[in-house]
Amino acid sequence: MIKRKKAWALALTASLSMALSACGNEEPPASDNESAAGNNELDSVQELRLTTGSGIPTMDSVMADDAVSFTMLNNAGEGLYRLDQQSTPIPAMASGEPEISEDGLTYTFTLREANWSDGSPVTAHDFVFAWQRAADPETGSTYGPYMMAGTIKNAAAIAEGKLDKSELGITAQDDQTLVVSLERPIPYFLSLMAFGTFYPQNEAYVTEHGDEYAMDSSKLLSNGPFVLANWDATAASWELEKNPEYWDADNVKLGKVEFNIIPDPGTGVNLYETGEADRAGLAGEFAMQYAEHEEVVRILKPSVYYLQFNQERDGKATPLANPKLRKALALSFNKQDLADIVLANGSIPADFLVPTEFTFDADQNDFRSVNGDMMEFNAEQAKALWEEGMEEEGLTEVSLEYLSGDTELSKKIDAYMKDQMEGNLSGLTLEMSQVPFNVLLDKNEAQDYDIQSTGWGPDFQDPITFLDIFASGSSQNTMSYSNEHVDELLEQAKGELALKPEERWQALAEVEKIIVEEDAAVANMYQFGSMALQKPYVHDVIAHPFTGDFSYKWAYIAGRE
Repeated sequence: MIKRKKAWALALTASLSMALSACGNEEPPASDNESAAGNNELDSVQELRLTTGSGIPTMDSVMADDAVSFTMLNNAGEGLYRLDQQSTPIPAMASGEPEISEDGLTYTFTLREANWSDGSPVTAHDFVFAWQRAADPETGSTYGPYMMAGTIKNAAAIAEGKLDKSELGITAQDDQTLVVSLERPIPYFLSLMAFGTFYPQNEAYVTEHGDEYAMDSSKLLSNGPFVLANWDATAASWELEKNPEYWDADNVKLGKVEFNIIPDPGTGVNLYETGEADRAGLAGEFAMQYAEHEEVVRILKPSVYYLQFNQERDGKATPLANPKLRKALALSFNKQDLADIVLANGSIPADFLVPTEFTFDADQNDFRSVNGDMMEFNAEQAKALWEEGMEEEGLTEVSLEYLSGDTELSKKIDAYMKDQMEGNLSGLTLEMSQVPFNVLLDKNEAQDYDIQSTGWGPDFQDPITFLDIFASGSSQNTMSYSNEHVDELLEQAKGELALKPEERWQALAEVEKIIVEEDAAVANMYQFGSMALQKPYVHDVIAHPFTGDFSYKWAYIAGRE
């Protein structure tokens, strides 16, 4: 959750933008048509009407692990830092830059005076409570251990049950002074502080509500620009309303942001055309139809979508434990046609795992220049590998469950993938399981699938954010993939090579090559590009490459009346 943009910064994927850990929301992020600040008077009604492809799985910042939740948290909450209009991490709950020890292992933050939405003060103790809760294995957070282990002192040992959560490297010297201790120097640490997992939580409030905390908007406190209203886990619509207690409320212009779940792109376009929505995502035929429309906005996101191959299910090896079958599947579909014809929204074929135009070395060379493209579409090679793998497994036919989301765009992609893969691989049957996003997250965590259509958005601006999820012990590795050399190279990149950028770069490139080409742990599909119709009176909706797809803090309406 994915974000400065071309310097050390925090990114989805999750994917998890669509960062997954399970990125899943195919709605394109908003981007401003133009900034009209100072040129137009604000409209008297500051309300923004949006559509979204899926609901919010959770508003508990400790438990969130998807792009939709992190986007809402980015607007209803705030950490020590937040990404600004240029997606540069800037002090937020922190009153200014921290004091950093000479060895780079201790950060001392002074907090600004700020309140929760109920008027109670936000204190350093709120950060200690939230971080300890995220690190505690009894909580069951996926992102807490993932983001903190190897970063915050003692987080890994706490996750393994070797130390109590009270030993986590974070202490409150007083209400306004927070001290964070690191396991190792982290060049991108301040950008991590903008990520939702590191938000504060009010201990008294969370404890009072217990298991009901953050289950609906009536049991939720906010310290960000907005508060969530009219939401529960089954809600088909909800609102973000301006938070009068927010420390920077004077610079928040919108009074309300309305969301309606509209899975069908055609319905969204109709709402836009009839003036009932201020933005509508475009894909497929609609993207082609509106490609030259003057109100179209475009952005290439650093989010990569791929097929994840589960090698073990219910304690037993699946046919996908065979590397030849995985490679055959990865080579069996035409990515160019998928991007140009099925998606037709500015997405590009992804013959890679680390996206293009995302991370750069000291000479501003794109990481993509090291490995280039890998595992490009090759039907003949796919057929040959498939036959060899099937013979090795003693199979003449195989049926695999293909797990994906239930939006209209997902269904279009799925139909194309089924046609391509079954058409090129004799004896293959894909049983399509198209489920709501929260169900997909549950099945992913339980490894209850064979093939999963998923994706990842960066958590910070470094290649390793796309790679270390494939480490053997990663909580995000829900496919039983393991390669000792990959594990060794990742540890070197985090340790002995951390201050040797050229060697580290090459080590990470080797990791990518092993995952994508040698092991075919996944089958890359596309790097996400978005197209959306957005009304010209909507200004300064800021798209981010990580932490949450977009911010409404600076957005405003001018010229609609």
